[in-house]
Amino acid sequence: MHVLVVGGGVSGLSTALKLGRRGHRVTVLERDATPMPDDADQAFFWDRRGAPQVRHSHAFLARLVGLLRENEPDVLQMLIEAGATEMPFGQDVPPTMVDFAPQPDDHELTMLTCRRTTFEWVLRRVVLDEGRVEFRTGVGVSGLLHAEHPSGLPLITGVQLEDGTTIEADLTVVAGGRRSALPDWLNDIGVGPVPEFSEDTGIVYASRFYRLKPGHTYPPRLGPIGGDLGYIKYGVFVGDNNTFSITLAAPTDDSELRTRLADPAVFDEAARQLVATAPYLDGRAEPLVPEVYVMAGLLNRHREYVVDGRPLVLGMLPVGDAVVCTNPLYGRGCSTGYWGAHLMSRAIDEHADDLETLAVQYDAAIEREILPWYRAGVQQDAEARRVAERMLNGEDPDADTSDPTTFMRSVLREGLLPALRSDQVVLRAFMRNMNLLSSPDAMMKDPEVMNRVFAVWQDRENRPAEVPMGPKRRRDFLELLPA
Repeated sequence: MHVLVVGGGVSGLSTALKLGRRGHRVTVLERDATPMPDDADQAFFWDRRGAPQVRHSHAFLARLVGLLRENEPDVLQMLIEAGATEMPFGQDVPPTMVDFAPQPDDHELTMLTCRRTTFEWVLRRVVLDEGRVEFRTGVGVSGLLHAEHPSGLPLITGVQLEDGTTIEADLTVVAGGRRSALPDWLNDIGVGPVPEFSEDTGIVYASRFYRLKPGHTYPPRLGPIGGDLGYIKYGVFVGDNNTFSITLAAPTDDSELRTRLADPAVFDEAARQLVATAPYLDGRAEPLVPEVYVMAGLLNRHREYVVDGRPLVLGMLPVGDAVVCTNPLYGRGCSTGYWGAHLMSRAIDEHADDLETLAVQYDAAIEREILPWYRAGVQQDAEARRVAERMLNGEDPDADTSDPTTFMRSVLREGLLPALRSDQVVLRAFMRNMNLLSSPDAMMKDPEVMNRVFAVWQDRENRPAEVPMGPKRRRDFLELLPA
């Protein structure tokens, strides 16, 4: 079949690659017209206006690495040749975990360290070399072509371009990202409104990129490289070719902090006040670019294109952030985008001749595999917003000991976090969860894991006080920053 893919980001490229290698003729339409970079470092400055998040921190989780190794090992090899690095579980175990012993399935827990721009650049190189894929840049889509299917449902037959021309296809895949105009296009042909469920993540995030100076290495990992102090979230993301990024996220309602973090001098000093990020700015690196990249308007969002078991339209499938997007701080976007393309290609393998069954089965796969992570993120962000609001108002979020969420925060802070530094069973379960290899609630439902966490928590009075990961109070943190 002829498949039209609207959008040339990670989800669109993944879809094009998989379907092209399955023998389908694929046409990719990418609005951005900027030329293809020559190497990974040039790719960092790629003008990707349609994907403003490309110069923010990204994670490439073990779920993604495993799918690449199983289905596109050549892509994984090209990423490594471009400077990406495989990071297997166990190579960065905290020195406090003295009894660590590898397990047979640890190979599944391999992440990839890489900049988003490098990942996308390699993917596009591979797609451009696929004989059955045509990649067109500088092409904007303005709407959908449609006809009536014998079932009575609208049948999408292609797209209309901004220049007034049209392209027809047997299947149209919309990979337009979190800002996709797909609901508007459907509304224009009398379909909709598309059911949408969204929650504000409650954050504005800022990222800055650095490169190690010659002769320097990354600092040893002594504990978690990301965390949440309530008034600020933080994380370090190792990249390719001796680069790394630091991301700091302020609550949406904290206009003072979110504004100040956009200043490079303030950003760097803020990172130096946090235990996890400070070692990366001890003189071993210099900024890759002068600016701090800031992004707001971040939603957890799910759009339903199959309602009550019946597709809104036939001949069209959404993929990636166009159907479900989550808080970028969890680092799931590229992994779930590729995963979604994998689920779609599998559904097409099985149901290409029945567009209605194809849409229903693909939707069921998204519901089963990816939406649990969306729902878990919504719940986690809602709790984080409550804590941030209390701290912004000068309240102690842990003051109400009768609140069950207060108890759970104590368990996580004084049970789970110390256990991650000393207990390999807990660490392994946690990392499988973070890497999308287990269900979101698998760790909480595992009696052995939770018994170990609670044992550590119950012993909290008998061990030295935990080293604070940063200033406990927001106002103390702000006082440490340049005016």
